[in-house]
Amino acid sequence: MIVLFTDFGADDIYVGQVKARLLQTAPAGTAIVDLLHGVPDFDAHAGAHLLSALHGRFPKGAVFFAVIDPGVGGERGAAVVEADGQWFVGPDNGLLSVVVARAKRTRHWRVRWRPDALSASFHGRDLFAPVAAGLAGGVLETDWLVPSDGLDVNYGAEDIARIVYIDHYGNAMTGLRSGNVPHQAAIEAVGRRLDWARVFSEVPTGSAFWYENSVGLVEIAVNQGNAATQLGLSVGDAVSIIGSP
Repeated sequence: MIVLFTDFGADDIYVGQVKARLLQTAPAGTAIVDLLHGVPDFDAHAGAHLLSALHGRFPKGAVFFAVIDPGVGGERGAAVVEADGQWFVGPDNGLLSVVVARAKRTRHWRVRWRPDALSASFHGRDLFAPVAAGLAGGVLETDWLVPSDGLDVNYGAEDIARIVYIDHYGNAMTGLRSGNVPHQAAIEAVGRRLDWARVFSEVPTGSAFWYENSVGLVEIAVNQGNAATQLGLSVGDAVSIIGSP
């Protein structure tokens, strides 16, 4: 199984090109799963927390093609990580680092291999896709990878108190794991105090609140409304825990 996690956008030309390369190089019948192509553009830090929240629902052996790569063609490295039995392929720009920091067991490699034809601006298709395909088939050439001591860019295991993703409903995910925030606490964002509710139906229609979303993150929402529009929220906005009512 190869799981795609990118900021490429579902409506542009890039995802299709990556899938074409995977179909050329991965073993026949390999499942290709679109996890998310709407990671906030260029934001490896937000992406790192989203990836950490989402990867655990996939089986051991899954290969994550994780590419948010504003430094493509530059000096940033190319990394492969095995973390608790799952594999991650992508740029060494912090995107893989939260998964690594929270894992119990990790192994690290740098990608030494380069294809004969390598677009300077599309390493996702030309470099990372063939590596992901090789890992999925268990037949990656040994000289493609060089063992390393770890990643160059590390964000650490700590939560981040800001909005990392807004879905099409306008719900705003934060980088706070809900297990670290007591239900008695309120959340403040853009100057607005938001109390906890278990589910949408526990607050009046049009009311804003925070809750534990389905991937274990603190999320700001409005019952039958758009929290991003109603509250003026954007990716990157700070949130804070301000105590009990």
